[in-house]
Amino acid sequence: MKLRLSLSIVHYSLFILLLQGCKVHFSFSGASVSPDVKTVSIQYFKNNASLAPPTLSQTLTEAIKDIFTSQTNLGIVSRDGDLSFEGEITNYMTAPVALQANDQAALNRLTITVNVRFTNIKDEKQKFETSFSRYADYSSTQNLNAVQAQLIEDINQQLVQDIFNKAMINW
Repeated sequence: MKLRLSLSIVHYSLFILLLQGCKVHFSFSGASVSPDVKTVSIQYFKNNASLAPPTLSQTLTEAIKDIFTSQTNLGIVSRDGDLSFEGEITNYMTAPVALQANDQAALNRLTITVNVRFTNIKDEKQKFETSFSRYADYSSTQNLNAVQAQLIEDINQQLVQDIFNKAMINW
C-alpha cells in the first residue's frame, strides 16, 4: 500500500513538473506576437491615388494604429519599432459593376488599393511587401459623395483586418 502511494506521488510530481514546462499563449484576436516584440511603428500612408479624398491617408493610418492598440499589447512608437509598417494608397476608383438591360449600371463599386511594407526586426522571415485591395458596392441611384464616407469606413475596416492578419496571424 505504501509503495503504491509512493508511486502515485512520484507520478503526480512528474506530471506537475511537465505542466510547469509548458507555456500556452492565448489571444482573442488570434495574433501570435513573440514575447520579445514590444513596439510597433506605423508610418503615415501617403495618398498616391489621384481621385482619393484628402482625408483617406489619415483615416487609414489611424485605423491601422487602432487595431494594434485594441488587439495587441504592443506600444506604438513613431519610428524604429520592433514591427514596422509603411506604405501608400495606390488606387481609388469607382466603376459600374452590374449592368441592366438598358446598359445602365444598377451598382457601382468603389475600390481602394494599398501597398504595404512590413518589417519585423526580430524575425526577418516575416518581412513582406504586399498590395491589398478591397471594395464596396453602392446603388447607381446614389451619388458617391453621399455614401463615400461610409464606404471608405467599411473598406478601411476590411483593409486593416487584412493587413493585421497577414502580419500577425501569418494568414
